[in-house]
Amino acid sequence: MPTLDEKISRAETRIFKAVFPNTTNHYDTLFGGTTLHLMDEVAFITATRFSRLKMVTVSSDKVDFTHPIPGGTLVELIGRVEHVGRTSLKVRVELFVEQMYSEDRHRAVSGLFTFVAIDEHKRPVRILDPEIFPATTVEP
Repeated sequence: MPTLDEKISRAETRIFKAVFPNTTNHYDTLFGGTTLHLMDEVAFITATRFSRLKMVTVSSDKVDFTHPIPGGTLVELIGRVEHVGRTSLKVRVELFVEQMYSEDRHRAVSGLFTFVAIDEHKRPVRILDPEIFPATTVEP
């Protein structure tokens, strides 16, 4: 049985995308809504890979857009489990921008997404088996 740190490490999710013209606005930068969509998707995949349960997004918190994301660049989104509670967990997603034809790379966006595990009746369920992980809240 994996340790909590191993579960967190295995759940890390990385996705690369190219920023094409159909995803940019009139400033030739990635639409903010498209950015949030990509981040929520990576967060969802990360949460699901960690828990192997049905997960739903319940909030996004403090999404910071610190640099524009120009068309014609590559983006890498990295999702990492940051906090595990009884029925919820938090995933930090960072988006890095890379120039296609240079080594230039920097973080452009960071955000925290909270998910709740649910059963077939959409009721919250425990994420970690209490016999293996007896603590109700764990922060890596």
